[in-house]
Amino acid sequence: MIRKFSRKTARKKRHYRLRRYLSGTGERPRLAVFRSNKHIYAQVIDDVAKTTIAASSTKESAVAKGLKSTSNVEAAKAVGADVAKKAKGKGISTVVFDRGGFLFHGRIKALADAAREEGLQF
Repeated sequence: MIRKFSRKTARKKRHYRLRRYLSGTGERPRLAVFRSNKHIYAQVIDDVAKTTIAASSTKESAVAKGLKSTSNVEAAKAVGADVAKKAKGKGISTVVFDRGGFLFHGRIKALADAAREEGLQF
């Protein structure tokens, strides 16, 4: 099967399509997610001020400490809970979820559900 676009290019196209409508403000920042083969990253971004308010990833020793693997659903849940705690500590309770062009299932969905359980509203 010959693909017209690579998977990476297709994901970037989906992300650009999403970003036309998604934008984070000071009172409702954007929760951006990036998933690689080995790690998962999440950050809360204020697009107006162009600053990152809170961030978490499986590369942080505090998050990866109790995990068997940094590339599974449990790791995504840990990152989601951690970034939600950090955002709540900075006074952020509502966010706009930016899935980064990734499909909303698996690790992306697990991260979002864990952030919701910690009190973030999407």
